[in-house]
Amino acid sequence: MLITNDFEVTHPVDTVWAFFNDIPQVAKCLPGTELTADLGNDTYQGRVAIRMGPVRMQFTGTAQIKERDAAARRIVVDASGADEAGRGQAAMLLTATLAATPRGGTRVNASLDLQLSGAAAQFGRGMVSDVTAVLLRDFGANLQARVDAISRGLDPDRVGAPKSASGLAIGLRAIRMALGRVLRRFFLPYEPSRV
Repeated sequence: MLITNDFEVTHPVDTVWAFFNDIPQVAKCLPGTELTADLGNDTYQGRVAIRMGPVRMQFTGTAQIKERDAAARRIVVDASGADEAGRGQAAMLLTATLAATPRGGTRVNASLDLQLSGAAAQFGRGMVSDVTAVLLRDFGANLQARVDAISRGLDPDRVGAPKSASGLAIGLRAIRMALGRVLRRFFLPYEPSRV
């Protein structure tokens, strides 16, 4: 399934691009993610843990940077892994493109081509999209905090830990997003189609 989302940070695009080239720092921004090894050639081993209600899944796998285009400010990451309990697999092709905003900040546009199997695939497309949106918002907030710390000469690991991928918090925020979509559809004025 293809999921797109975006977020903004207040730092200039060159600063954010430099940060995106430090993969261990980027990984620390994504809730529930831990890099365990640098395998060389822009390939990393790690794990991603997420909890949705009673289901907790921890995927172990690899991520490889397939493309890094400095002129276009675009990075493409191919990642795949399997749940450590053997309940499913996930594969993702992430394309992130950075663009300057009129206020001097950076807009990060993310496109994820996500393939799930096993227990993870039992969640509906809407729920997966909502959870992904919540995780990307948290990623953006964590990225902002870490770049703030680095720009002030502080150790980003001492400023504050990234938000964890709490199942209850993510689930509640995803449900709120889904309810918001339903209510917007319900309260939007009906416009008959014009022929």
